[in-house]
Amino acid sequence: MNPGLPVVLQTALLLAVSNVFMTFAWYAHLKNLGDRPWWIAAFASWGIALFEYLVQVPANRIGHTELTLAQLKIMQEVITLLVFVPFVVLYMQQPLKLDFLWAGLCILGAVYFVFR
Repeated sequence: MNPGLPVVLQTALLLAVSNVFMTFAWYAHLKNLGDRPWWIAAFASWGIALFEYLVQVPANRIGHTELTLAQLKIMQEVITLLVFVPFVVLYMQQPLKLDFLWAGLCILGAVYFVFR
């Protein structure tokens, strides 16, 4: 990435991109390939997940230069929720639930404890 960007920002941006790919790899087949055999969905998901790993591995290597493993994991979980909620609502067309807020607040607590 851009060596002028702070490591935490580089890591967050790369993890956000990787998370978009992974969310589609894990869940989009439920909408798009529901009528196909599971193994077709698995191969399609693996193909998408390859791109996720091509971004996620560098993200974690960059992030690990300044962040602990626990901080990387919590950052990933925050980004996962930030990607997952719009995916569920906009792409999968499922209702926004108050449970997403409670989950977010729990993760916010984890962020506090890991980064303090």
